[in-house]
Amino acid sequence: MDFTGGKTLSNSHSPSSFTKFNSAFTAGLLNPMSPPPNKTRSSPVVCELIASSSNIHQRTQTKNQALIQVPISDPRQNQTPPVIDKRALTMQQISDLLSTRSPGNKFNDPGSSDIKLTLSSKDGISVSMNVHKQILVAHSRFFEVKLSDKLAKYQWNGSAEVYMVEITDCDDVEVYIETLRLMYCKYLRKELMRNGISKNLKILKVAVAIGFDAGVLSCLEHLEAAPWAEDDEEKVTCALAELRLENVGAGDVLKRVSVEVTNGTGEVGDNEQVLLKLLHVVIEGKDEKARREMKGLVLKMLRENSSPNDLGKESLYSACDGCLELLRQHFLRAASSDLQDVSQIARQADNLHWMLDILIERRIAEDFLKSWASQSELSDVHSKVPAVHRHGVSRVTARLFVGMGKGQLLVPKEVRYMLLQTWLVPFYEDFGWMRRVSKGVDTHLIEDGLSNTILTLPLAWQREILLAWFYRFLNSSENCPNIQRGFEVWWRRAFWQRNGEQQLPTQLHLTTPTNANS
Repeated sequence: MDFTGGKTLSNSHSPSSFTKFNSAFTAGLLNPMSPPPNKTRSSPVVCELIASSSNIHQRTQTKNQALIQVPISDPRQNQTPPVIDKRALTMQQISDLLSTRSPGNKFNDPGSSDIKLTLSSKDGISVSMNVHKQILVAHSRFFEVKLSDKLAKYQWNGSAEVYMVEITDCDDVEVYIETLRLMYCKYLRKELMRNGISKNLKILKVAVAIGFDAGVLSCLEHLEAAPWAEDDEEKVTCALAELRLENVGAGDVLKRVSVEVTNGTGEVGDNEQVLLKLLHVVIEGKDEKARREMKGLVLKMLRENSSPNDLGKESLYSACDGCLELLRQHFLRAASSDLQDVSQIARQADNLHWMLDILIERRIAEDFLKSWASQSELSDVHSKVPAVHRHGVSRVTARLFVGMGKGQLLVPKEVRYMLLQTWLVPFYEDFGWMRRVSKGVDTHLIEDGLSNTILTLPLAWQREILLAWFYRFLNSSENCPNIQRGFEVWWRRAFWQRNGEQQLPTQLHLTTPTNANS
C-alpha cells in the first residue's frame, strides 16, 4: 500500500507533496483530498489510499457480477427460484460485526473516533468504520508507522477533525474488520473461541501482516489448545510454515503433529521403539477379539503410512523370531502328547501369519521364507499334533505360496523347492481343515499361488510334485487343493513343446526355399 497524508489548512495548500510507503495489504496511490465546500468548517486531514483506474474499473465490473442466479427448477413444482446474493450476504455479516460490541467498547463508535477507515476488497466490497488512532497505534506496528510518522507533525488536539484512511485490495474485508475489532477486546482468547480453526487462521494472517502481536499470540494459543478436524491439520501446518512464526510460539502448535528432534536423535529411534512396542502388545494381548481388531488397524496404518524410519527389518524379524520360537516349543510338546497350553500353537501361528503380512507388504519377507523352509523338525512331527491345533501352521505356508505366486517373494529355486519339500505334504493334510474352520480363507487364491509356485521350478521338479498331487487328488479330492491348472500347464510344457521341437527343423527346412524363390 502506498500510504500518504496531508492536512488541508487553506485553499492555497498545495496537494503535490506527499510520501509513499509500502504495505503487505494494499496497492495504490494515496493522494490528499480537500473536503467538499459544504462540510463543516473544521478541515479534516484526509489520508485516502485509492486504487489505480484499472482497479476501479475492475471493481465496478465485479459489483455488476455479484448477483448469482441459481438455475430455475421445474416450474411445475410451483416453487420460487432461489437467488443467492453473495454481496448482500457478506454485507449483512459485516454489518452484524460492526454493530456488535459489548457495553463500554468503543469499536466503531462514531462519537469518540478520530479516524474514518474505509476498507475495500478486490471483489468490490467497500466498508467504512470508525476507529481510534490511539488504539491502532498501540496495537499494530503497521499503523504505528503509517499513522504516527505522517500525522505527528500535525496538531492532534482532540478536536472534531477526522482523519480519513482507505485501505484497498484487502483479501477479505470481514476478516480485516474482525482483526481490528480484537484490538478493542480485553480477552482475545475468549473472542477467538467463537470462531473455528479456519477463521482464526485467516485472522492470524492479517494479524501477522499488520504487526498485531497480541492477536498473533492469542491465535497461536487458541490453535495450540483447540481440537482440530482432520482437514484442519494440513491447513494449520501449511499456514504456519508460510508465516514462519517458529520464534513466537508456532513450534508449540506443531508439536501435536511432529516430534522435536534434539541433538540429531530422538524421532526415528523413538518412533521405531513405539511401533515395536505396539507389535508386542498386539502379539501378547489376551482379548482375542481386540487382538483381531488391532491387527487389522496396525496393518492398515503401516500400509498407508509406510516409511523406512518407522520399523526396521531387524525389529520386525526380532518379533518374528520370538513367535517362531514359542511355536516350536509348544508344537514339539504337543507332538510328544503334552497338550498343556496347546492353544499357543494356533495363537503363535496366527501371530506369524500377521507378521508375514507386514513383511510381504514391505518386500522384506525372503529371509522369513528361508527360515520357514528349514523347519524340517516341525514338519516331521506335524502328523503327531491333532489337526484342530496344527492347521493354523499350514496357513503360514499357504500365505507364502500366495506371496510367491504373486511375485511378492523372490528367492532362488533351491529355496522354493526346499519349502515345498518341507511343508507341502503337511499343507495337503491340513487343507480340508483350513477350508472348513478358518474364516476368510480364499482357497482359490491359495490354489493359484501354489500352482504358480510349482510352475516356477525346473520341469523335472514340476513333474515330481504334480504327479504326486495327481495321485493324492484322485484319492481325496475334498481334502486336497485343486491345482489342475498348474497340472495342465506342466503337461503342455512337458509334451506339446517336445513335439514342437521335433517338428521345428522340418518347418525351417520347408520355409527357407520359399524365401529363396521369392
